[in-house]
Amino acid sequence: MDLKEIRSEVKEAVEKARKTCPLVPSITNTVTINLVANAQLASGGSAAMIYLPDEGEGIGAICQAFYINMGTLLPIYAETLPRTARALQAHHKPWVLDPVGIGLGGLRTVLLKEFRETPPTIVRGNASEIIGLANLWGLDAGIKKEGGRGVDSVDTVDSAIPAAKSLASFIHGAVAVSGEKDIVTDGNRVIRSFGGSVLFTKVTGSGCSLGGVTAVYAAVSKPLIGALTAVNMYNAAGKRAAEKAKGPGTFEKYFLDEMYTISAEDVAGNPMEMVEE
Repeated sequence: MDLKEIRSEVKEAVEKARKTCPLVPSITNTVTINLVANAQLASGGSAAMIYLPDEGEGIGAICQAFYINMGTLLPIYAETLPRTARALQAHHKPWVLDPVGIGLGGLRTVLLKEFRETPPTIVRGNASEIIGLANLWGLDAGIKKEGGRGVDSVDTVDSAIPAAKSLASFIHGAVAVSGEKDIVTDGNRVIRSFGGSVLFTKVTGSGCSLGGVTAVYAAVSKPLIGALTAVNMYNAAGKRAAEKAKGPGTFEKYFLDEMYTISAEDVAGNPMEMVEE
């Protein structure tokens, strides 16, 4: 598949999400829950925020895709997350994992280890999180380390490419690594997406909401296309929003507006390149 074909499928994913409004629940960071839900709605999805184990199992059976973010763990999640992941696997539903804060705390480590047996369709994270998850799962990450500085990355996107490819191959899906120049891989192809804005780093929940939007597109397309569509959407809409914004507050407002109004053609046309290795 060349970039022309990929662009065509990205365009189709944007259009299909807006037309079908897939139900995409989330178990997500309580600090960023509002932006996650609003971004999912702006991209065409239907949001629902889940906490309880029986709710995770129930909605996991009827949703079109699901998003699990490890940002702020509640004690009940020790039961909710494994039960939800098993339900998603049993019903063959795509889901997205954001391993935020990998390496912090025993519960987080235990739960992320368990996901190896019920793996996600797409993993989205910063470079350190992707390297940390590959190492936790015993995969070839290229770098031996557990994670980053809390939720921040201390590694470059390019340094995480071996880990991203290993993870994508293991889950038979896709991995998106966020940074100054994002990459998406299915374990074979590596695609770099350009754009965005430094203001993303000044808005709490930019990465978390990207994971939620990735799940929206995972509901209507193959893993590589779903992940790439979300990354392209953020890079294209973020660049446009930054041109209007005076700072982080207005950037978030304009960003949601741009997500809602940008054309599928412009998302598909966002600058991309194949990474040669």
